[in-house]
Amino acid sequence: MAESLETLLARALAARAALLDSRHREALRLFNGFYEGWPDLVVDLYAATLVLHNYADPPAAGEAVLPVVQSYCLDQLPWVHAVIIKTRNSPSLEARRGQLSFGRTADRRVNESGVWYALDLCLNRDTSLYLDTRNLRRWAVETLAGKTVLNTFAYTGSLGVAAMAGGADRVVHIDRNRQFLNLARASYSLNGFPVAKRDFIAGDFWPQVSQFKRHGARFDCVFLDAPFFASTDKGVVDLAQNSARLINKVRPLVNDGGHIAAVNNALYVSGRDYHQTLTELCSDGYLELEALVPVPPDITGYAETIVRAPVTDPAPFNHATKIAILRVRRKSA
Repeated sequence: MAESLETLLARALAARAALLDSRHREALRLFNGFYEGWPDLVVDLYAATLVLHNYADPPAAGEAVLPVVQSYCLDQLPWVHAVIIKTRNSPSLEARRGQLSFGRTADRRVNESGVWYALDLCLNRDTSLYLDTRNLRRWAVETLAGKTVLNTFAYTGSLGVAAMAGGADRVVHIDRNRQFLNLARASYSLNGFPVAKRDFIAGDFWPQVSQFKRHGARFDCVFLDAPFFASTDKGVVDLAQNSARLINKVRPLVNDGGHIAAVNNALYVSGRDYHQTLTELCSDGYLELEALVPVPPDITGYAETIVRAPVTDPAPFNHATKIAILRVRRKSA
């Protein structure tokens, strides 16, 4: 007999108990139903705001359990003051972005390892801060002191904010959506970082990178956390078919000894296939696969909570969000 949703939630919360901070300022995934037994449901916590993601298709198939989940979580976490429901497959843009089902005001910031990140939990279909790249932000804090950084597909800028928190000399953010970059600026203000207009570029990746190349711009690190698929009249991003193209596009912008931090979140690209792509890129001797960055266990699930295998085997990575650190060597060096 299948276990009840309440049993699955209880086990997931128990596994994550040590991650709940007493000041209720951090963000984590409380339940990942894809792996932990209820594939239509994901529960995230941002400070004292719960976000319930209904992935059911059609959406009505998942709606009946949401009041039960909300009630259970509020009982277990009585300090939660707001709940947002995001209906992934709704025809309504408002429902996809999220609607308040409890409380009056959602949290507008979280603190991760001492760094503040501004939030707008209903800004987009996601939550404006990706939890699966938390360890990459930690890498940025620990590695990029004194470095220059280019944050492409910056979205709300969290990777660049982490680099600034680690003491980077300069971070340039590129994203087509100015509203997303405004949230990056808000994160800068929360941390007391100076906001330079020239470092927040609202523009398309392809012409902006080409312009940097024409002008001889160089950076010590380039972040590549592109969407799974995006198409403009300037170029196409397709992480399932041609992730190598993005990496090759930014290679000329990286200083000798610098890094490319590349993320591939294509669910149906296996870890083996992506690793093979990276191996082939490194075969010329001018790229080296320095490290694989794991996704945190609150995202992947725990040994005692996982009941379903991933759709595609992520090994040697530990999740469909596959994160690699590449070291660059320049031919002119």
